[in-house]
Amino acid sequence: MAEIKSKEAIEAMDVAEASRETEWEKPSFVGGLFLGNLNVDLIHPFPEQPAADKAEADDFLKRLERFMAENVDAEKIDAQGEYDYELFKGFNELGAWGMKIPKEYGGLGFSATNYNRAIGLVATWCGSSVAWLSAHQSIGVPQPLKLFGTEEQKKKYLPRLAKGAISAFALTEPGVGSDPAKMQTTATPAPDGKGWIINGEKLWCTNGTKAEIIVVMCQTPPKVVKGKEKKQITAFIVETNTKGFSVEHRCQFMGLRGIGNALLKFDNVYVPNENLLWGEGKGLKLALITLNTGRLTIPAGCAAGARRMLEIAKEWANDRVQWGAPIGKHEAVAQKIAWMASHTFAMEAIVWLTSGLADRGDVDLRLEAAMAKLFNTEVAWQCIDHLVQIRGGRGYETSESLRARGEKGYPVERIMRDMRINRIFEGTSEIQHLFIAREAVDPHMKRGFKILQPETPMGEKVSAAAKAGVYYAGWYPSRYLGWSRKPKYNEFGKLGGHMAYVDRTSRRLSRSIFHAMMRYQAKLERKQAVLFRIVDIGTDLFAMSAAISYAAMLAKKGQKNAMELADVFCREARMRIENTFNCLFTDYDDAAYKLVQELMKGQYDWFEGQLVQPVMPTAEELETVVAKMAR
Repeated sequence: MAEIKSKEAIEAMDVAEASRETEWEKPSFVGGLFLGNLNVDLIHPFPEQPAADKAEADDFLKRLERFMAENVDAEKIDAQGEYDYELFKGFNELGAWGMKIPKEYGGLGFSATNYNRAIGLVATWCGSSVAWLSAHQSIGVPQPLKLFGTEEQKKKYLPRLAKGAISAFALTEPGVGSDPAKMQTTATPAPDGKGWIINGEKLWCTNGTKAEIIVVMCQTPPKVVKGKEKKQITAFIVETNTKGFSVEHRCQFMGLRGIGNALLKFDNVYVPNENLLWGEGKGLKLALITLNTGRLTIPAGCAAGARRMLEIAKEWANDRVQWGAPIGKHEAVAQKIAWMASHTFAMEAIVWLTSGLADRGDVDLRLEAAMAKLFNTEVAWQCIDHLVQIRGGRGYETSESLRARGEKGYPVERIMRDMRINRIFEGTSEIQHLFIAREAVDPHMKRGFKILQPETPMGEKVSAAAKAGVYYAGWYPSRYLGWSRKPKYNEFGKLGGHMAYVDRTSRRLSRSIFHAMMRYQAKLERKQAVLFRIVDIGTDLFAMSAAISYAAMLAKKGQKNAMELADVFCREARMRIENTFNCLFTDYDDAAYKLVQELMKGQYDWFEGQLVQPVMPTAEELETVVAKMAR
């Protein structure tokens, strides 16, 4: 595989590395897994929600459920392709815009667990409503403002945001996705020295059509650090009634057709100095931390949505009779429903584990949150695929069409369209893989960095190699040692064997990471297929651990069936893990990469055959279309 060492690539990596959280002040359960250390004490006993905290949201959830059922017509919103903005008032009366805003600033001050209970409830009814509420406070202005704002900024904006002033988060640009080094939106110091002038565009800004206050990431003038010019990305709070701000286009999508996602333009938008958030050059780190802390919302929505899917699958499996028996009696269908049920249980376990740990505050959750996003979005997508298949033609048919001919209008087709975006929102599955992989190999990179860099002086290389040799002489053999048999993990009952498997396999995974480092050395960062498999194994181990601990807690409360759900999930996950280990290092990767490079060069054009090609519009026609879109 060809290495990419262009100046652009190096610059992009430098920007990304400078924005990473490099210190680990608190323990990480997943971080330990990658090093072969299973620290069960971090997740067991399972972090149950305190009764007083649960009671704080119970009445709110009842009112929220009633409001959704009586007022929110998800089918109509989807059909119209437009949200019912009158609902904003109802959400405001409930206090729903301020769920994550502290009470001292006029919000409800919910814990992470209560907030995710509310988001999950809404997700079982209307995905577009989830997007409005969560984009406003999971990643919108309230979250970074709570984390990084001054007291003056909090007092000025949080009460407004709690009372329904919609907010948004603007990072992505038309030419920039996950590569912030290419960011084109700029903020330059104003001539008066009292503010900044913003110019540029931001794309796919959720809530952008109605937002009053937005956090905007901009390139500010570079600074020289240790003799080297460094790009600066800075965050600003922008009020959308400022001259020069405009919504250029409302984007329309396959699903979530009621969201207000937009292309935004900044034309000499003036922002006062007091609206700079956290500090100059800290914008990308702010964005990444905001996304890390706000990333638990999508997993909560996916898990709740999967419970709705399971309900539909169960009812249909009982009602639909084929060949003299309900289809749930046929093993082919039963396998799919078992997968849905066991994996929904694992999703729920991850949501309540990470929410509980977030509220407890004694664990670094950046890896757990990324894995929750990765696992739950991928699993939820597989769940809806199974449900469509189980429902057959009725899964592909719209709910309106089903009702028109006298059948139950299950919105399976809409759920599928709404569910697909979750693997893209707030960092794609590929980005989650890369983020987790970077942190998984980081302990080894720190020890081997000087050894692997060509520019390192020989003396330093020899010294670093000697230190690394001493460390690994003790560490590597220890990854083969460890007792995971009985009576260890007996506290998990019939699931003890599965937790023992997690223990053994985490050590095997840590050895595999080391082997990958030795095999590919500096080229490992480009072996994304290998890194992704490592992450997939770690993610399944995390999901198994969460499911086992969750089931053990529920079993003590009398929910004995929880053990069966966890058992079936763990059996499936173990098969997946073993298959992934078997192909961890495969020559398929290089062959596939080579094929694609040749395909991109046109060497397979003969294979495409004859295709109907679109008629390209003239420049005049294109201008007319753009003008209509702007209106």
